[in-house]
Amino acid sequence: MSSSSSSLLSTLQLPLKPLPGDCGHRFFGPLRDRLAYFYNEGRDKFFENRIQKHKSTIFKTNMPPGPLIASCPHVVCLLDAVSFPVLFDTSKVEKRDVLDGTFLPSLAYTGGHRVCAYLDPSEPKHTSLKSFILSTLSARHHKFIPLFQTGLSELFNELEAQISSKKEAYFNTLSDTMSFNYVFRLFCDKSPSETRIGFKGPKLVDKWLLFQLAPLGSLGLLPNLLCYFEDILLRTFTFPFFLVKSDYRKLYDVFYEFGSSVLDEAESKFGIERDEACHNLVFLAGFNAYGGMKVLFPGLVKWVALAGQKLHKKLADEIRTIVEVEGGVTLSALNKMVLTKSVVYEYLRIDPPVPFQYGKAKVDFVIQSHDAAFEIKKGEMIFGYQPFATKDPKVFENPEEFVADRFVGEGEKLLKYVYWSNGRETEETRAGNKHCAGKDLVVLLCRVMVVELFLRYETFEVESGTFMFAPSVTFKSLTKVSSSP
Repeated sequence: MSSSSSSLLSTLQLPLKPLPGDCGHRFFGPLRDRLAYFYNEGRDKFFENRIQKHKSTIFKTNMPPGPLIASCPHVVCLLDAVSFPVLFDTSKVEKRDVLDGTFLPSLAYTGGHRVCAYLDPSEPKHTSLKSFILSTLSARHHKFIPLFQTGLSELFNELEAQISSKKEAYFNTLSDTMSFNYVFRLFCDKSPSETRIGFKGPKLVDKWLLFQLAPLGSLGLLPNLLCYFEDILLRTFTFPFFLVKSDYRKLYDVFYEFGSSVLDEAESKFGIERDEACHNLVFLAGFNAYGGMKVLFPGLVKWVALAGQKLHKKLADEIRTIVEVEGGVTLSALNKMVLTKSVVYEYLRIDPPVPFQYGKAKVDFVIQSHDAAFEIKKGEMIFGYQPFATKDPKVFENPEEFVADRFVGEGEKLLKYVYWSNGRETEETRAGNKHCAGKDLVVLLCRVMVVELFLRYETFEVESGTFMFAPSVTFKSLTKVSSSP
């Protein structure tokens, strides 16, 4: 062990233990764990059972997809709030080609380019590409709220119409349409309905996303012959790009045409070739933004709905009072809504929209949990399951409970343990780190959604489930505000 490791251990005074866990046979071990993860145990139980078995929140296991797609599915798994942040430390872990875990989808899905999300900050292109993305977002900050309000108004109108005619409304489809329209309008200054893709944008992106991420998903089938068929279908070979080539080309062409001002800046200011910039723009808009919103907004609505009418009343009172005083939904107004802010952070804590983080050890180092230390070897893949880190019972009281005011007042100190954005909530996104470029925008849009919901409705009820990667939400009732504030 290195002298720096010895120094760290003497400071922490934690016992150094061998890493528990067994990855098993190189083929059958990953297959065993994959079936347990998706079917025999389920995702959360998979991790819970191994914590109990090894009496440790750090252990070795295998993560999907495994053979034949991933040549090495072995990982060191981190499941507590203390160890998890090492995945943000790019001096210790490499973030090269680990966005999707232990495998990299064909680069044909991104025009043959390794887009910014696949790059480690040590790679020269990372700084220029992320600076380009941050600059693009910054230049459009004045559009964030009004464009989203327009989209929400359209969404709520359709929700009300469907509930009126069908007595229920499936939120996910409406949210997807609103999300894609918002992202396209933000970057291209045009409604997608005015372009050649018309209203097909969400379906085009959904297909492109599905074919890349299919090995990581499941319909949640119970253990039977059908689930084994699904496993073979999704995780034996990756889906070939040619099946979505024409769909992706339509997306690329429309962003190339209508995102010209964004691409001009990429070329002139950051020295990025136009083709590469456009593929990064499509990935930013389709994978990062729209793909994230597919999970983000249904999850937010689900948790707020399930919190019940008592919370709804408190939110409505806070929101309407401040909006009236401030004269509208402004940044100043949003920043004064302490309960609304806390509700959004609590959602991002209890059910982070991107639950997985990966990194490959750049050097040998020692990592600690709450009660032990372990040595990580250079080259080992490190995996963190975020919901366990952000529901660490040694950090959060009643971690499995949605506590709406958890981050009010003194509770704000706990924000440093909210890790949803590939970094701490209290840290800033920079060109030199892997923090989500749209971190602040995500928080802003979640707040605006909650605000607009309770400016328009007193309360609402939903039924929720899960489909593939996202919560599934169906509105069953809406109670409109009787009069404006």
